[in-house]
Amino acid sequence: MFQDRAEAGRRLLAALPVLEGEVVVLALPRGGVPVAEPIATALGAPLDVVLVRKVGVPGHGELALAAVTNGDDPVLTVNEDVARHAGLDRDAIWELAQTQLAEIARRRESWFGGREALPVRGKTVIVVDDGIATGATMRASLQAMRLREPARIVLAVPVAPMDTLREMQGLADTVVCLETPTPFYAVGAHYRDFAQVPDTEVAAALARSGGR
Repeated sequence: MFQDRAEAGRRLLAALPVLEGEVVVLALPRGGVPVAEPIATALGAPLDVVLVRKVGVPGHGELALAAVTNGDDPVLTVNEDVARHAGLDRDAIWELAQTQLAEIARRRESWFGGREALPVRGKTVIVVDDGIATGATMRASLQAMRLREPARIVLAVPVAPMDTLREMQGLADTVVCLETPTPFYAVGAHYRDFAQVPDTEVAAALARSGGR
């Protein structure tokens, strides 16, 4: 049980491997940002975010059908089992994803004012979230990050189910996870304080990092 996201970040920091070269810390918003900030601060590394959104099954929004990341060529990662069960092909999922791409654009403007993402090519990238459940958004984030050609990707999360972590092994060079409970119910069940993170807190954390 973690007290809050900041405490989870401090514990993750202690578990990270030795990191070589220039480091960039990337968080999945919003919940990953307060986990990532103490890591970035301690390492003296800039903090940025991966703008990724879950695409839910129509009528069952919490069920992850896919995830989409931003960029000139957005990356769509589909949960094939869910898509088959829902009877949706890739074109239909792309259409559903348009709402999430619009939200990504809104967040980019709100948090960054149109500024570009930090460059990661040739650098060590630590991708952080407050936990992983199905893994759809994290898979999309790691696939999109690989296209940006970092030297090394380190996935760092406080809690996740073991079967989901196994799926991440080929997407990240190193995986660090503090807790893998069985059975796994929800990320929030492993925090005493799991309050929603507002846009203002994300923007303030990014400003404090000085990475932009």
